[in-house]
Amino acid sequence: MKEYPLPQGVSPARGYSHAVAVTGGTTVYIAGQIALDASGKIVGDDIGTQARQVFLNVRAALTAAGATFSDIVKMTTYVVGLDDAKLAAIREVRKGFLPTAGPPASTLVGVSRLAMEGLLIEVEAIAVIG
Repeated sequence: MKEYPLPQGVSPARGYSHAVAVTGGTTVYIAGQIALDASGKIVGDDIGTQARQVFLNVRAALTAAGATFSDIVKMTTYVVGLDDAKLAAIREVRKGFLPTAGPPASTLVGVSRLAMEGLLIEVEAIAVIG
């Protein structure tokens, strides 16, 4: 069971939840997913294309564990050279994958680079099934 408590005195969340309380269920940890296709090649050289591939990879990992995007309770996103344009592109892609009701608690971090040259975004997640 998931609950989304609203903390007092904190600005309203936009597209994420400040807190998610979980009771029971099976916890699934999704390692940081990057914009690689099944053959290991980087998909795209722009943030929108890479973000879409990353979320497809997150969905594949969730599916393999018997979970969906609605089961995610915490998500962390790492972005190379984070700026307003990249943030807008990521938000647009997220809208196509994450639920609007009960979105996960989320953290966004700007970084100088990721594990491979050319990668712009990495997303890790924690889901709870049941």
